[in-house]
Amino acid sequence: MTESIRPRSALIVDDEYLVAFDIEASMREIGFEACIVASNENDAIDLTKSSRPDVVVMDVYLGGTRGGIETARWLREVCRVPIVFVTAHIDKGTPERIRTVLPGAPVLSKPVYHYRSRHSLLILTARRSFRH
Repeated sequence: MTESIRPRSALIVDDEYLVAFDIEASMREIGFEACIVASNENDAIDLTKSSRPDVVVMDVYLGGTRGGIETARWLREVCRVPIVFVTAHIDKGTPERIRTVLPGAPVLSKPVYHYRSRHSLLILTARRSFRH
């Protein structure tokens, strides 16, 4: 009996479509075959519950607020999915808020280059595979 291997998948949450598609291209370059894009918190929750991605790449600022942080916390706690944050806004309060809400979650600055994202994503997906 042959066992099928599910391709690695990612959910990319960003309200800027061009940025999201650029991140998607980087994810595909490093081996994520299935990428889904969401532009807001509600779609991110629905898509995570239905598609069970291996990782969520979450923009911190969605719709002008830091709503991505709380959404990511919910996704990690409820759906047990690893989170990588991306943001163009690295002010003093944002990294502190992320460390408080989701300790250990990587934060990548935009633009996201595949060589930076590869390291963070490989570590997260390896951690997840050891938990199952």
